[in-house]
Amino acid sequence: MADIMKELVGGIVDSVLKEILKKTAGRTATKRKKRQSRSSSTGQFTSKPSASARKPPKKQVSRRKTGASRSRQKRS
Repeated sequence: MADIMKELVGGIVDSVLKEILKKTAGRTATKRKKRQSRSSSTGQFTSKPSASARKPPKKQVSRRKTGASRSRQKRS
């Protein structure tokens, strides 16, 4: 009787583990496609400007809040 129970429980555990491993294996995030810009007159795809022709990105400047804006924030 104990052997039958042990075999039954063992079979259930094995099948559950297989199911879990099957679901988790090989999942990768989907890749997003970038939109291509089209020419308004011809409707054909336009090429992007070369890396040297593009302007470099501007640096972000952090601004310190003034005393008045900090006290206004504290009150609300």
